Amino acid sequence: MKGIILAGGSGTRLYPMTIALSKQLMPVYDKPMIYYPLATLMRAGIREVLIITTPRDSGLFQKLLGDGSQLGCRFEYAVQSHPRGIADAFNIGRLFIGEDNVALILGDNIFYGSSLHQQLSERLNPDGGVIFAYHVNNPRRYGVVNLDATGQVDSIEEKPENPRSNYAIPGIYFYDNEVLDIVKGIQPSHRGELEITDVNKAYLKMGKLHVSVLDRGTAWLDTGTVSSLMQASQFVEVIENRQGQKIGAIEEAAFEMGYIGEAQLRQLAEPLRSSGYGEYLLSLIQHT
Repeated sequence: MKGIILAGGSGTRLYPMTIALSKQLMPVYDKPMIYYPLATLMRAGIREVLIITTPRDSGLFQKLLGDGSQLGCRFEYAVQSHPRGIADAFNIGRLFIGEDNVALILGDNIFYGSSLHQQLSERLNPDGGVIFAYHVNNPRRYGVVNLDATGQVDSIEEKPENPRSNYAIPGIYFYDNEVLDIVKGIQPSHRGELEITDVNKAYLKMGKLHVSVLDRGTAWLDTGTVSSLMQASQFVEVIENRQGQKIGAIEEAAFEMGYIGEAQLRQLAEPLRSSGYGEYLLSLIQHT
């Protein structure tokens, strides 16, 4: 399975902070925001990732992340000239995806949980589409999935006035290669965008949409507003300071997944020692 991170958009809800800088490059506590979804894909076993950005920001992402070889991965880059919807990522990434399955994660979504990566890695070869369900207090703000008595998807609604369930659909989706044909057949919504909900409904109509419920020990944070960005930073700070372990460290993910060895981790850590981040990475070697 290949991965796509959608890190485009204008970030108007974070103005004036994002007038000159992509929100996915802004810090969430001690790391750039994009580190978190990238680490999620890497820990799920996905090493080939396409990062979709705005034309303005592409060079900055490439300077930050490079081609991925330093992490034992392969990163490619593409641009979305203007917002055309989440599902447009599959059109942009068509050549990158090729004949493989694909995972799409939004660049401003942060996931954390002890069982999360195993849950994701078990879905790398889906027969159809896989969405994830997360119990929320206010489902009206999200796409909502309703499950029948057997735990199968019964319906999907986008920001419903009267939700049928409290299960929101977070910003991570797994699909087989058929998604490329499905995207060809969907039409732009009234917003002029290709909606990911329409992709999921197409799989549902075919009887090939599956759901995986994220357990209560998993945290899902959306950093699209000033308030939620601050809350995410505070969450990461509390967990890291309490546990002494970092969330979303891509170098640590690469090391623990066996993509790189001790020598490469040491090489990545040395330039970062003055911030304390490098010292943390070096401590991983000492504890192996």
